[in-house]
Amino acid sequence: MITAPFTYRRAASVDEALGLAAESGDEAKFLAGGHSLLPLMKLRLAVPDVLIDIGRLAQLSYVRDEGSQVAVGALTTHDDIARSEVLAASAPLLAHAAGRVGDPQVRHRGTIGGSLAHADPAADLPAVMLALDATLVARGPGGSREIPAAEFFVDLFETALRPGELLTEIRLPKANSGGWSFQKFSKRGIDWAIVGVAVQGDRVALVNMGSTPLRAAAVEAALASGSGSRDAATHAAAGTSAPDDLNGSRSYREHLARVLVGRALEESRTGS
Repeated sequence: MITAPFTYRRAASVDEALGLAAESGDEAKFLAGGHSLLPLMKLRLAVPDVLIDIGRLAQLSYVRDEGSQVAVGALTTHDDIARSEVLAASAPLLAHAAGRVGDPQVRHRGTIGGSLAHADPAADLPAVMLALDATLVARGPGGSREIPAAEFFVDLFETALRPGELLTEIRLPKANSGGWSFQKFSKRGIDWAIVGVAVQGDRVALVNMGSTPLRAAAVEAALASGSGSRDAATHAAAGTSAPDDLNGSRSYREHLARVLVGRALEESRTGS
């Protein structure tokens, strides 16, 4: 399908992007790599009046070691994240998961900020943010504010970003202890995960098991009480609301969650 008509504006700086958003009102959308927004526009599920292109803002593309944490610019591509030596050393879960997003074309154009702001529960990186206990930085007319990942994903394709706000940075505590693992099951390597799991230490997050990415609270509670990996994994579907669609029934996804959580916990404890 063809998108509805829209006005295209290109921003040369973050300040200009925010100014254009303020001028354009609530129907404006920021455009980065385009792999999340443009398909929705072609299906007329998103009909912005104005597209503000921020894809060339080099100031938002970086990975920095900042002592106790790593800062990642929102326009950093999946490929740059996968290849980052800083992330390989300090947040290997994110580097590994980014390397498994889509195909090479998607990884070279898609950005971490675009993926997180799109808030698709079937995407890999939102769940990784929960497992890493990340903090997301948004900048808007009122200045910058920090949003814990646990509070960022509100509903299907909905985030805590306010009108006119732009996601600018992701801050990750360094993973100095605890193993990690990322598991997902899909029909093809380039497809969305039918179910996925991200583990960092005793934090467990689920992909495509509800309207948002989820922490597997029952699994984490079982681990905290001393349960082994296999026993804890039996609780993987507790508190979830997995979709029931052409890719798999709810019961099938619940089974996959238990299997993948078990594998991820075992891998995280034996060395990733």
